[in-house]
Amino acid sequence: METHVQLSTLTKAFCGCPYNYGAQPNTTICPVCMGLPGALPVLNSKVIESAVKLDLALNCKLSLNSKFDRKQYFYPDLPKGYQISQFDIPIATNGYVDLDLPVEFGGGHRRYSVSFFLNVISVSSAPRIPVDLNRAGVPLLEIVSEPDMRNGIEAAEYASEIQRVVRYLGISNGNMQEGSLRCDVIVSIRPIGQSEFGTEVAEFFDATIAKGADVKLATNWIIGGIAAYMKNEKVSINDIKLNPQELAELIASIKGGTISVKIGKEHGVENQRREEKLTLLSLLIKFPPLLSLEGWRRCLPSQALSVVQFLNTSNSIVDPAHIEKMVDKVLSENPKQLEQYRAGKTKIQGFFAGQVMKLSKGKANPGLLNKILQQKLNATS
Repeated sequence: METHVQLSTLTKAFCGCPYNYGAQPNTTICPVCMGLPGALPVLNSKVIESAVKLDLALNCKLSLNSKFDRKQYFYPDLPKGYQISQFDIPIATNGYVDLDLPVEFGGGHRRYSVSFFLNVISVSSAPRIPVDLNRAGVPLLEIVSEPDMRNGIEAAEYASEIQRVVRYLGISNGNMQEGSLRCDVIVSIRPIGQSEFGTEVAEFFDATIAKGADVKLATNWIIGGIAAYMKNEKVSINDIKLNPQELAELIASIKGGTISVKIGKEHGVENQRREEKLTLLSLLIKFPPLLSLEGWRRCLPSQALSVVQFLNTSNSIVDPAHIEKMVDKVLSENPKQLEQYRAGKTKIQGFFAGQVMKLSKGKANPGLLNKILQQKLNATS
């Protein structure tokens, strides 16, 4: 379990701005917490003092030498493009939390191993406010436990104990309703009697990334489409026919525009023999050779036919002449935007692409569309 504790320091981690819960948006900010170039942060000594207090309370080994690391994120409302965090040298390690469970929950003594890291809040948007930087730069302690808990009762009692400790020390108010204390729970489910933790999905993900797949797309496909397929078919990751190499190739095809995500995830074809709806993903899981040109030569005719049926039923528009007509129509209906593009406002290309996709109801092949559109836009009028 990861427990994030927001520290109750008077000022933020690297600047003199205060943080007051409920303050008007963007009223307690400066160039440092806004992440502006040239800003010079200075570490708040109270942050370290609070960390040392918690270190002693949780029986940790304090790191006499520590450092901050950049953890890269892409969020529309993250000014710096990275979070200030700790990675390989946390401020405290090898601690533990002793806990006596209530009698009504079975009783007994438990000990949970912990380490913790210093983090800095990146940013947080407020309702009806596109970006609120007030929380940017507020210090956090991230307490990470070992996988010692065995049920929800233990996890709840552990979180309550952490809340009691930080409140007693006076380093945080621990109010979950204000975001001052948050818990991220990682659950591993195993068959009864199995001692090892389940790691098959993680290993499948790592292998897919090792084959060159885009990390974000691989994550979305594994926890989305593949997880749903395994649930529906009642199989494990090791039982599906699709392997990491083939998933990586599928992701590359989507990223390159050969296959659209809309076709891959949303459309289906009715299989008359089994009366089930198949997505492109499930077809490829069932018939993975279809991912490669060589696979098309080796696969059974019925397998190839299934995918051909799927692609035809999904009405994916791959005819260049058809797409060209739609592009011409959009350009003729938007002469002002076309003039702006040819005057140097090239970012407006996305507008034209969006209009063509709208006209095609999302079925135009993205790679082919962009190629034809760029040719038309850059053609001599």
